[in-house]
Amino acid sequence: MGGPNNLLEVETFLRNMFADPNILTTKSKLLRSFIGNLIVTNRVVEARNVYEKLGGKSPIVEHTKKLVSKLQEMVSEETYVDFAMRYTPPFASKVCEKLEEMDVRDIYLIPLYPQYSTTTTKSSIEDFEAAYDKVGGNAKIHKRGNFYRMHAYNQVIVKRIEEALGDDEAGEFELVFSAHGLPQKIVKAGDPYQKQIERHVELLKGELAKKGLEFGGVHLAYQSKVGPMKWLEPSLEEKLKGLENKKVVIFPIAFTIDNSETDYELRVEYADIAKELGYEDYRVAKCPNDHKLFVDSLYDIYLEMKE
Repeated sequence: MGGPNNLLEVETFLRNMFADPNILTTKSKLLRSFIGNLIVTNRVVEARNVYEKLGGKSPIVEHTKKLVSKLQEMVSEETYVDFAMRYTPPFASKVCEKLEEMDVRDIYLIPLYPQYSTTTTKSSIEDFEAAYDKVGGNAKIHKRGNFYRMHAYNQVIVKRIEEALGDDEAGEFELVFSAHGLPQKIVKAGDPYQKQIERHVELLKGELAKKGLEFGGVHLAYQSKVGPMKWLEPSLEEKLKGLENKKVVIFPIAFTIDNSETDYELRVEYADIAKELGYEDYRVAKCPNDHKLFVDSLYDIYLEMKE
């Protein structure tokens, strides 16, 4: 969905997020605007403080640029690789203007969300299609909904977990897959995200077993709750409180690129919580980012879409 390129964009990021009808699902635009403004007013100062601690911007843009650069090296010279963010620059509108100037015939759209959700995949695809329609483009748009079942992609996750373990034995640790939370009402309305997250965890258990990585236990939890509504459970804090083994590795299963939710929420805020709970060892694995296996996975998706 993007992230601020500087501290001045923090409010833009929040306003665009909470103006998205896929995020605040009330049918009334007026009510959505009121609620969104209230949330932004209450969160903007705290959010700026977070990004200031991260160096004044989200890490997501630089990671994505590196990923795009490596993917560009893999595809043919006739294929152009670019990226768009949902709530912060580079916006889909600018990317679509560029594509229209290039007079492209086919656009291969790969939202970088392993699991499908109306709040992420659907929102991003709709945003891109609306922007492309505005520039009057007539290229055929090929879309990918999810890729959590892709073997090559899951190997990236296994590699990142192995990196987090280093020379230590998996059996000494609990493994928690931490997914970005969602209000339960969105799931009840038919959003497949929770089911796909749960299926993904089961697939990854199998991949880990093949590698001989037998953790003390493998768990699923949810992070990033906002507001008073009922969200998916258990929360990551609840899960950490319930584990007897005080050595844990966290993998952010819903993210492909490191961002404020991984670099600050997981690596700083939850690390503090784990310390208070008496954890001896608390580790957070990196997202796939620009790992070669992730680049290879995206290239394979592109080739599949071309067939």
